This record gives sequence, C-alpha cells and structure tokens, in this order.
Amino acid sequence: MAVLVTGGAGYVGSVTVEHLLARGEEIVVLDNLSRGHRESLPPSVRFYQGNVGDAALVKRIASDNRIESCIHFAALAYVSESVEQPRAYFENNVVQGLALFTALLDAAVPRIVFSSSCVTYGETAGIPIVEETPQRPSCPYGWTKLFLERALGSYDAAYQMRFVALRYFNAAGATGKCGEDHDPETHLIPNVLRAAAGILPEVRVFGADYSTPDGTAIRDYVHVGDLAEAHGQALNYLREGGKSEFLNLGSGRGHSVLEVIEGAREVTGKAIPKRICPARAGDPACLVADARKAEKLLGWRPRRSDLASIVCSAWEWQQAHPAGYTKPSRGQARGSLI
Repeated sequence: MAVLVTGGAGYVGSVTVEHLLARGEEIVVLDNLSRGHRESLPPSVRFYQGNVGDAALVKRIASDNRIESCIHFAALAYVSESVEQPRAYFENNVVQGLALFTALLDAAVPRIVFSSSCVTYGETAGIPIVEETPQRPSCPYGWTKLFLERALGSYDAAYQMRFVALRYFNAAGATGKCGEDHDPETHLIPNVLRAAAGILPEVRVFGADYSTPDGTAIRDYVHVGDLAEAHGQALNYLREGGKSEFLNLGSGRGHSVLEVIEGAREVTGKAIPKRICPARAGDPACLVADARKAEKLLGWRPRRSDLASIVCSAWEWQQAHPAGYTKPSRGQARGSLI
C-alpha cells in the first residue's frame, strides 16, 4: 500500500516526501513540474508527470500502486499572482482539485491530508488565530483553498472521505537535501538570503505603513521540516480512525519583515540592502497561529521553528545550492520579490 503525494516535487511536498521515506512509507509522486523540481526527489521514487485533474491518470496510479491515502499539495500559491490571474487559480486549484477528489473517491481512497493555508483567514483582528476564526480571504488564492476545504467537508458528510486540512502559516527553512527554489521567488527569507549573498542587489519590502510596531507585515514562520512531520502525523491520525479536522500549523510567534532582515544579518554576517515599496494587494498585516489544537490531536510541536534555526538552515541550503536545483541559475535577473 502506498501514499500518493500530489505536488511532491514542490517545496513543502519534497520535504514531506523526504520525511515519509525516512520513516518507511511507500511513496508515489504526481507532479506536472510546472513549478516543482524532479531533482528534489530521490531517483528511486515512483514518479508520474501529469495534472491532478487528469482523472484517468489518477485512477491508474491508484490502481497500479494500491494507493491507500493522498497528501494533496499541488496548487498555484502566489497571493499577488492570484489577484492578477484569478482565472488560472480557480482553474488549477479548484477545478483540478475537485477532479482529484472525485477520482480518489472513485478509486476508493478513503483518506486525504490537504495542504491548506492561513490565507483563508484574510485580515483578522484576533491574534493569534484559532481554527474557529471566521475565514474571509482577501485574495483569490485564499478563496481557492477555502473552497476545497468546504468541498472536503461535503465529501466527508456524503461519502465518509476522511481528511485533515492543515492551515499552515509561512513555510520557511530547509533540510540538508531540500530547500526553496521558485521562479520567480516571492518568499521573504530566500530573497533576503539572496541579497546577503549578493545574488540580488536589494530586498524590496512591500509595505511599511501597516498597523504593526515597525510598519511592516508580521508573519508566523514555521520550519518546513516541522510541517513535513505534521503531514506524517496527520496520516497516522486518520489511519487510527480520527475524524476529519481543520488544524493550524505555526510557531505561535510573529516576526516582521524588518525583524527577519535583521535576523538574517545576524546569521550571515552580511549587509542586506533594502528598499521600501508599496504594499501588495491581498497581503494582510499580521498572521500568527494558535496551533494548540494540532498539538492536542496530532502530538505535533514545532521543534525547529525559531527564527534563527529557520534562517540558518535556509542559508546553509542556499550556500550549497546557489543556482537552486538546476544549473545554470534560473531567474536571478528577475528582481527581488518578497
């Protein structure tokens, strides 16, 4: 029996595959490689290149590999891009996601761990954010995740398809083998480290007039290795008969953009030039998790999610992979994004 990991060649997906293999799971990966990297996966992993919305392919994979559970990562995941291209996001994330769920249902796969997001909460006055916080996404990306959460709830009620939707906050950091390599790169920490390494001329700080202590946006950064462990624990929970749940994954601590830049300066010993730019559409001022429910139900605790450990692991990976997974380096001249 095997676990299907969709989007397993992506950032969080590849680290989760690494974690599951280490604990002896049989893994099958489905990824269209539009934004993932085959190089992030061991050559021995059973790999299918294709779309999750290809129902015939999903059914064949399930049959050929005796799939007993699915971890669904595959999605477009840029907030600002979703504002500019909502059609692509609803087509890729929602339409194809629903096709995947239906194909899994038809193949009698009874369990799904779903990669959701704190972006479903939108702008909220309640910090830290609990799972019962009203969900009012401020961007199409958030709406796509919320829609699939609702769809899973309906599939559970009608067809007993059990799931855990993991609403994680800002994934960051790296393992020895896997790290962030996006094109374009929009996440703060890898771009701060690229600026520290001289790959980028500066870090563009999007927004300095938020209602936060230093005016820059605050986020809860959680180490990607901790996220991977949570996915494995969610699988165990469902296999043991746990009911469907929505769970936050975060460190419970928030750091502003300027605090992250200063933390990276301390880790690297490098000067990090920055430039203040207008805030991006769809970005809330502050997102910090209350993850006590995940600890209670899964036994999950973020063991390596302090800012220094996250930045140090990402810096080590960046130094070992200055061009990312592929050479020559892709996208280094595309500007600095957060």
